[in-house]
Amino acid sequence: MITLIVGKKGSGKTKKLIERTNAAVEHSNGNVIVIEKGTKLTYDITHEARLIDTESYDIQGVDALVGFISGICAANYDVTDILVDSTLKIIGSDMNVFEGFAEKMDTLSNKTDTKITLLVSADAADLPEAIAKFAESV
Repeated sequence: MITLIVGKKGSGKTKKLIERTNAAVEHSNGNVIVIEKGTKLTYDITHEARLIDTESYDIQGVDALVGFISGICAANYDVTDILVDSTLKIIGSDMNVFEGFAEKMDTLSNKTDTKITLLVSADAADLPEAIAKFAESV
C-alpha cells in the first residue's frame, strides 16, 4: 500500500519524510530509497538510505517516474521502502494524472511488498476521491 503525505508548502512534509526515512533505515532488513528533485536532502537523511536525484537521470513526467520506480523494484528485490519528495514537481500538477500515478504505485507496492510514500504539495481536499484514502495530512 502507498501513503500520501499531503499538505501545503511549508507544512512540514519534508521533515516528516526525513523522519520516516531514518526510521525505515533503522527497521529495514533491506534498502531504503529516497527520490527527490534536486539535492536538498543530502545532509538531512542518513547515509544508509539511497538518495536519488531525478534531475541527474532526466526524469520528468509520470511515465518516466513510473518506469524509474518500477525499474528500481525489478532490479533489487531487497528494496523495502521508496519515498518520493516533491512528487507533483516531477510528474506535473494535474490531479487526474496524479490519480493514475498513485494507483499504479499502489499496484506496484502490493506486487513487490514495498512501502511507497509520496509527498504531495496540495490540500487534502484537492485530492481525487479514489486516492484520498491513502492521504495523511501534515
